[in-house]
Amino acid sequence: MKIGIMGLPQSGKATLFEALTESPAQPEKKAENRLATITVPEPRIDALSAMYTPKKTIYAKIEYFLPGRNAQSDKPKDQSPWTAVRDCDALIHVVRNHNAGLDAPTPLDDFRKLDQELIFSDLVVAEKRMERIEKDRGRPTKASPEEEAIILKVKEILENEEPLRHYPEIASDPLLRGFAFLSGRPMMVVFNNGEGDDALPELVDLAQKERCFAIRAQLEHEIAEMDAEDAQTFMEEYGITEPATHRVIRESYDLLGLMPFFTVGPDEVRAWTIRKNTVAVDAADVIHSDIKKGFIRAETIAYTDLIDAKTYAEARKRGTVRLEGKTYIVQDGDIIDFRFNV
Repeated sequence: MKIGIMGLPQSGKATLFEALTESPAQPEKKAENRLATITVPEPRIDALSAMYTPKKTIYAKIEYFLPGRNAQSDKPKDQSPWTAVRDCDALIHVVRNHNAGLDAPTPLDDFRKLDQELIFSDLVVAEKRMERIEKDRGRPTKASPEEEAIILKVKEILENEEPLRHYPEIASDPLLRGFAFLSGRPMMVVFNNGEGDDALPELVDLAQKERCFAIRAQLEHEIAEMDAEDAQTFMEEYGITEPATHRVIRESYDLLGLMPFFTVGPDEVRAWTIRKNTVAVDAADVIHSDIKKGFIRAETIAYTDLIDAKTYAEARKRGTVRLEGKTYIVQDGDIIDFRFNV
């Protein structure tokens, strides 16, 4: 799963990318695309690893993509400068909310400016598709009535200057999969504040429509550059319980509609990534297709129940270990041992 980071010039998108991925500042590479795979911070895995002391502890992973300046500028006039992020599964929109020697920030205006760019780009795509549908109307290869209807609906939404992500049932329609509409991607809005400010700007009704929060990107970048001991001392001095980037990463994971379940044992404690509302037999497939094929039962316990019991044996005595069938909907943080036979 890949999340694209975007924003207007001077928004701090590169600073956020470097803080999230713990990458050094590379101003000489501004023209290049940057991609990094990082670990999703998971306190529950930390606790389970301390309980089992396994040979290996494996966390979930997520990718962040920062398009380079060339990718943003070398586009035809009828294309968005953000075309490079079309293959991303979700987007982070970074919005400047501090001076930094520049003009006073206008966060809401900045957000709307780039969002309208995405909407316009998608409208161009929808209009071109409708032109093609009209040309092919009398041909054997004409579009299906279903596709024409959904494209017309998309066009209507975009002409009303609304992003498709506000209509998830339309944005996720399988008929639209090949269009990669930018405004249909799940989005998180990160307001980049100055060092002494951790408050959101005045958002009017934006917070009801978008997933918003503030981060001090430069401060987080400095924390990311420290070794673990210095970073911990620094955060304690400033009353910071954890880097704000950890929250951004967890929110990114959730933004994609993902959640983890865990497997535990002396050899390995591991987080497995599935989509929310996944049934047990499909969760088994994430580990191995043979487990899905020979699925018998899923021995399951909630993370909180295991931590409360302190040992698996005690949890069994308490009756909090359950046997679930194929159609059981796996819950966030379930610890599962799949029983199967092939």
